[in-house]
Amino acid sequence: MFHAHRSSIFRRLWKPAAVTGAGVTAVAFWFEEILLYVEEILVLILLPIMAGVIYLFNILLFKSRMPKGEDLKNPNDRGVNQ
Repeated sequence: MFHAHRSSIFRRLWKPAAVTGAGVTAVAFWFEEILLYVEEILVLILLPIMAGVIYLFNILLFKSRMPKGEDLKNPNDRGVNQ
């Protein structure tokens, strides 16, 4: 008797369980696709920002290395104080 009761519960619940599992899987795939789309949009937004940071770093780093007017007046002097 216990065995018959157990099989009827299984027969009654396997379809809702399968549908629920399939629905959760579909939602998980949908959520993953949305996250990938958001990631691509963030990369497109952050790429110009990173380019600007690198450009400013380039200006700040190499502007200090540019020769000054007094350095260009005496071509024989290579930065050595005589």
